[in-house]
Amino acid sequence: MNRHILLLFMALCAIAVSCCEGVYAQVVTDSNWREDVKTVTLYKNGVEGERPVLVLGSEDRLLLRFDVLGAEVEGYRYKIQHCDSRWQVDELEPYEYMNGFEEGPINNYNSSFTTLTDYVNYYEYIPSQYSQFLISGNYVVTVTRQDEPDSVLLTRRFCVVEGSLKADVSVGVPYDNVSIFERREVDVALKENRDYRGSMLPPTLNPAYFRVVVQQNGRTDNMRELPFGGYESGVLCYRYKNENVFEGGNTFRYFDISNIRTAMYNVVQIEEYGGEWYAMLRPLEDRSGKSFITEQTLNGGMKVNVWDRTNKQTEADYVYVNFMLPMRSPFMNGSVHVVGELTQWKLDEGSRMEYDPEMQAYRLRLLLKQGYYAYQLLFVPTGESRGLTETLEGNHYEMPNDYRVYVYYRGLNDRYDRLVAYGKN
Repeated sequence: MNRHILLLFMALCAIAVSCCEGVYAQVVTDSNWREDVKTVTLYKNGVEGERPVLVLGSEDRLLLRFDVLGAEVEGYRYKIQHCDSRWQVDELEPYEYMNGFEEGPINNYNSSFTTLTDYVNYYEYIPSQYSQFLISGNYVVTVTRQDEPDSVLLTRRFCVVEGSLKADVSVGVPYDNVSIFERREVDVALKENRDYRGSMLPPTLNPAYFRVVVQQNGRTDNMRELPFGGYESGVLCYRYKNENVFEGGNTFRYFDISNIRTAMYNVVQIEEYGGEWYAMLRPLEDRSGKSFITEQTLNGGMKVNVWDRTNKQTEADYVYVNFMLPMRSPFMNGSVHVVGELTQWKLDEGSRMEYDPEMQAYRLRLLLKQGYYAYQLLFVPTGESRGLTETLEGNHYEMPNDYRVYVYYRGLNDRYDRLVAYGKN
C-alpha cells in the first residue's frame, strides 16, 4: 500500500514539474492577442522603422505605439520582462534587470479624427523617464488591461546590447560555390571592442559560451544559430557552414494606400462602401521565373502615412486591402502566405491566402492603416515551419537583404544570457 502511495506521489510530482516546464518554456513572440489591436510599432524614439535595439547605459528610449479599434478609451498597463537567448522569460527579478519601474500605466493616447473607422492611438516610452536597464539581453513588453492583468493585448520583443564585443558581418558568395546566383553566405567575426567603455566585463573568447544568431530582414521562420568555424588571430570566426547560407529571395512587393482619394502604387481601385474603405491591389504574379529587377522598397517594413492630413497617427484611416494571386489550381503540398510587418512576419492563419476555385486565385483581405507596405509571398510546404521564396518569388544573389546578428554569451557562473554584440551588414 505504501509503495502504491509513493508511486502515485512521484507521478503527481512529475506531472507538476512537466506543467511548470511547459509554461516556463513558452517562447515569446511579437503578437496581437486581440483582433481590435492594430498597427503596433516599437522602434527607437526618433528613428522610425529602426529595429528595437538599445545600447546599455545610453539615454535612448523606445516608442511603443498601437491602435485599438472603437471610440471608447480604455485603461492599459505595460510590463517589461527579461528573456533568455531563445526568447523564454527567465527567472530574474525586476530589480536585477531594471533600475526604476518595470511596469506602469499607459497614459498617452489620442482618439482618431475625421476617419470612417474609429480608433484610439496609444503610445508609451520604454523605459520610463526615471528608469534604466541594468543588464543586456532580450526583453519583452506586454500590454494588458488596467484592471485585468491576465487580459493580454499584445507582446513585443526588443533587445539591449552592451557592446563589449564587436561583430563584423560580411555577405558574399556561398563557400560551396553551389547556386551562387541564388544564395548568399553571411559570415561573422567576433573580436574585442577596443572602444567599449561600459561597466560589464568583456566575455571570455571561448566559443562554448557563445550563441550567434542571424536574422534575414524581419523573418523569424528562417533565423538560425551559426556553428563555430574556428579561430583566426584571436578572432572567433563563424563561417563556411551550411547554416551561414541564405536564399537570396527577391525585391519585396509593395503598395501605397496613403491617399484614399485616388489609387496609387500597385492599387487598382480604392473606394468607400458602407462606411468603410476598400482597396483592390494589382493582381499578383508568380515571379519565380523572372529576371531580378532592382526597386527601392522597405524590406518587408511598413510606414504609416497619409497624404492630405497633418497627423498621420490619428487622421490616417483604416482600409480593407484585398490581395489576389491568380492561379489555375491550388498547391496540393503547401500554403501561400503574405509575409512582412503587415502580418507580423508570421506564417499563420492571419497571413495565409485562401484559394477561391470560382476566381481561380488565392485571396487574402487585411485591415491596414493608411501608409506604405512591403511584403513577400512565401510558400510553406505541408508539415514545415519555414517559408520558401523560390516557389513564387525566385532567388537572386543581387537582392540587398538586411542581415542582423545577435551575439549572446553565458558563462559558467552567469544566471542570464548577455547580449554582448549586435551587428548588421
